[in-house]
Amino acid sequence: MKDDTIYDVIILGAGAAGLAAGIYTSRAKLSTLILNEGTPGGQLVLTHEIANYPGVESTSGYQLGNIMKKQAKSFGCKIKSNLHITAVDLKSETKTVEVNGKDTYAAHTVILAPGGRPRMLNVPGEEEFKGRGISYCATCDGDFFQDKEIIVVGGGNSALEEAVSLTKYASKVTIVHQFDHFQGFEHAIRDARENEKIEFEMESMIQEFIGNENLEAARVKNMRTGEEKIINVEGTFIFIGYVPNTAFFKDVVELNEYGELLTDDRMKTNIPGVYGAGDSVKKPYRQVTTAVADGTIAALSAAEYVNEIKRKQKDLSEA
Repeated sequence: MKDDTIYDVIILGAGAAGLAAGIYTSRAKLSTLILNEGTPGGQLVLTHEIANYPGVESTSGYQLGNIMKKQAKSFGCKIKSNLHITAVDLKSETKTVEVNGKDTYAAHTVILAPGGRPRMLNVPGEEEFKGRGISYCATCDGDFFQDKEIIVVGGGNSALEEAVSLTKYASKVTIVHQFDHFQGFEHAIRDARENEKIEFEMESMIQEFIGNENLEAARVKNMRTGEEKIINVEGTFIFIGYVPNTAFFKDVVELNEYGELLTDDRMKTNIPGVYGAGDSVKKPYRQVTTAVADGTIAALSAAEYVNEIKRKQKDLSEA
């Protein structure tokens, strides 16, 4: 089925960047369609607490994402979720996106905001115990580990903040980190170090997950001394970054060696009328605020592009 509407903007992805872009383009009276492979909110909904979003004292990622979705829809933005993108033509003047192998949508411009997915350790037992003790989402699974001992893997802000959050449930949290120092902000490091429920295995890496029906332990190796130990735990939460969801676009738009979208300061990609935004874009920091900023800039740039197309079309019709 082909949707005969030619939208002004199609946005691929409904995380913080995509929803922010949708708010801006639809409020600017541009016909906007968001196509999303998962549920609206993206990685945002996995965050238990957001306390550093300007103007909001504290909220959950789910609540913030839901508000952003409602805002976009209130301005006329259409959102279609839980679908699969099967083909794109971004180089033609009118861009097209095919979903589920049958439905085709067209637009003057496209904003790519596919986000990312949790990076895996890729060690024995990880795949086997995924969902049976191994998780990548504290918000989703934290309360399953009430009064149990768990491991948190990672040394950035996400790992440190979620480790502190998980102490509301777990009796003990062991942070396993491969370096002798953390990569998080000072306040996140301080909060973790001052929490009596948290212990640390620095310069260490998990070698294997062990269990029967469910996770029962992890084999951890100190990379400096070579010493290995078994830590008995019922849960492990892995926060070691994200992989951009851009594999589908590797032969379509320019990416770097890490699969990140390459954009300029106006969020333009190497293809005219195609923009990038959010965690899939090459940049040093990934926060909700930076995703929203990307989405805003991409939306304003896309609006300029669409308005120029319409101006030229008007000039031709009047000639």
